[in-house]
Amino acid sequence: LFLLKPGFTDGAREQDGKRYYCPSCAVLEGVLACCPELREKLDIRYIDYPRPRREIVELVGDANQGCPNLVLDPSNHRFVDASRFYRAGDRLHANDTRVIVEYLADRYGVLIAHY
Repeated sequence: LFLLKPGFTDGAREQDGKRYYCPSCAVLEGVLACCPELREKLDIRYIDYPRPRREIVELVGDANQGCPNLVLDPSNHRFVDASRFYRAGDRLHANDTRVIVEYLADRYGVLIAHY
């Protein structure tokens, strides 16, 4: 699971050094707070805002480096509806927060989001 490190700046948007967080990544931080056992089950990587985000690019390509991004090892493909994920090489990945949250609940039996 790739999440952006909070407190980043975006020179393309602001020139006065405002600091930001990613709202979608913050939602997943909330899920991790509600379901702390996920921290032991997931490989969570906090990455810097500027692109290219090499760790993601190496796994799913340059066009798919948005965050949050859940990149599945092929051994986890059997636990998902592949039609809800994107395919890049031999990997499935998702950057839709709802898809990620539903996967975590289904795969690990943690709390279910109540939309």
